[in-house]
Amino acid sequence: MSGIVLFDGECNLCNRAVDFIIRYDRKKHYQFASLQSDLGILLKKEFGLSDDLDSIVVIEHNQAFIKSDAAMQIIPKLSVYWQPLRVLKFLPKLVRERMYEWIARNRLRWFGEKDTCRLPKPEERDRFLS
Repeated sequence: MSGIVLFDGECNLCNRAVDFIIRYDRKKHYQFASLQSDLGILLKKEFGLSDDLDSIVVIEHNQAFIKSDAAMQIIPKLSVYWQPLRVLKFLPKLVRERMYEWIARNRLRWFGEKDTCRLPKPEERDRFLS
């Protein structure tokens, strides 16, 4: 494992995204922590990210990627069936960001939110950082 995904642990869409990554990241490239966790708060501070950031964050190669750039980091590590999504990288960043922000703005209304952060299943515990 060499990357970390920070996610909003109270957002249903974000939790589904984590489930999706776990399912299709068969080489277990990523580990996970919620943005609300002590580690999430520490990593946001370490990489100079805003305290109120609610985007997915991917940390790889000592660099933090947010929003659509984070998604573009994840796609190459997914199983072969998802590789066609790599073409999204060729969209202008402004277009990708606008699409990401539109979904992010509506995610709680469309998918709801949890009262507490996601807890890993026993078979997933090695993928989650405290």
